[in-house]
Amino acid sequence: MMLSVLAGGSGALAQGAYEPGRGTTERAELMNTIRPLVEVRVGPPVEFVIERLQVSGGWAFAIVAPQRPGGEAIDMARTVYREQVDYMDGLQTYVLMHQAYGRWNVVDFAVGPTDAFWDGDPLYSQVPHGLLPGTD
Repeated sequence: MMLSVLAGGSGALAQGAYEPGRGTTERAELMNTIRPLVEVRVGPPVEFVIERLQVSGGWAFAIVAPQRPGGEAIDMARTVYREQVDYMDGLQTYVLMHQAYGRWNVVDFAVGPTDAFWDGDPLYSQVPHGLLPGTD
């Protein structure tokens, strides 16, 4: 049984990463997974400009720029980040998700990082090739 689990896992890792298309249920589910994470920090409502969204083998990685509906910028002075503005690269949000229990779950995230925070983190060594920037 363990061999079949390992074989299934390696097959999932061998799949190419892809971006779910606009208007698909999968894309909506991924954004709806991220939305509460962001809204609790910047206030609702939030929509996203998707800069990167890759899915493979039950994993997803997104880079999104939150904004107000219609494209209005979010005032960082009115968010939980008001004290960190000088140390952040805006509200660009990076989110690692994993599919478990029939839904997408946030595993790790960063808001406004100034470097590749995942570099060297053993968690990220588990994700399929092609999810992270620079691994395409």
